[in-house]
Amino acid sequence: SIGADHVIDYTRQDFTRNGHLFDFILDNVANHSLSDTRRVLTPSGKLQSNNGTSGGRWFGTIGTVLKSATVSMFERRQLGPAIKFANRADLLVLKELIEAGKITPVIDATYALTDTGKALAHVGEGHARGTVVISV
Repeated sequence: SIGADHVIDYTRQDFTRNGHLFDFILDNVANHSLSDTRRVLTPSGKLQSNNGTSGGRWFGTIGTVLKSATVSMFERRQLGPAIKFANRADLLVLKELIEAGKITPVIDATYALTDTGKALAHVGEGHARGTVVISV
């Protein structure tokens, strides 16, 4: 159990069109626009994205981050990247959980260093379903 009321498989469901409102969305795929995702948040909902959609030709993903920050200044909903800065204590807790077998990192694929381009293409096309490892 991950503590979520609803876990959505983006390959089978479109959460922006199912009529539900969400208190929290952790978006690991970013296959919907910011405005579509914002519409399905409750008035005090929170969106955290691990994957930025293109902010356009000039700004790239930073455009989406800036738009999220700007929108969040004017409403109760909080939108933004799920970037967290790790500290030593948190990393030690994660290490202990992994060593105890309580959590398991999900590895989607492993690529040789010479195949880094293929690995980046795999991630960039949105196909990764876990961590993609480059073996050195």
